[in-house]
Amino acid sequence: MGARNLQVFEDYALIIYEVKGEWQTKDPKMIPYQKFLTQLIEEFEKIIFDHLNQDKNQFADVLVTLASMIQLDYGVHIQPIQIKACQSPVYCTATVEASSEPPWFSDIRNYIKDRTYPAGISDNHKKTMRRLAMGFFLNNKVLYKRSHDDTLLRCVDADEAQKIMVEVHEGICGTHANGHIIAKQIQRCGYF
Repeated sequence: MGARNLQVFEDYALIIYEVKGEWQTKDPKMIPYQKFLTQLIEEFEKIIFDHLNQDKNQFADVLVTLASMIQLDYGVHIQPIQIKACQSPVYCTATVEASSEPPWFSDIRNYIKDRTYPAGISDNHKKTMRRLAMGFFLNNKVLYKRSHDDTLLRCVDADEAQKIMVEVHEGICGTHANGHIIAKQIQRCGYF
């Protein structure tokens, strides 16, 4: 990829100190890895090794999980992973509605926000709306549905649903999984 400077984050101090040469590698199975890393380090102009405490290793855990999900053949070129740091948790980001038609959940969102009903609905439909709204949660402009285990599932409009499906099927990881696995990935992302 042509990178000349590298910053490495590791939550296991033993590996950091062994790679830096401050500690001797004693495990016979690890010695070939140590030698390979020593050769690899020389290909960079600058390399920094940072130790993360156990309580600050979420980023490392995410990368390990991602790496364990991808199976690649040797020599296959993959696109770099793009990571966007957000100021607030992902469940607080607002949905941009590009469609001129209101999303399927707009009546529920309006009821929760302003306690207003759609024009011309019957008393029976108002009662249904109130009962239905109890299963939803509004955070700023983003509506979530509470699942049976209190997980918040983000409600998305048709345009965003299309974008999500394209990313799941054709994203940078190139997932070609069956429908059940894709549904789990979408649920894990908190989309509904």
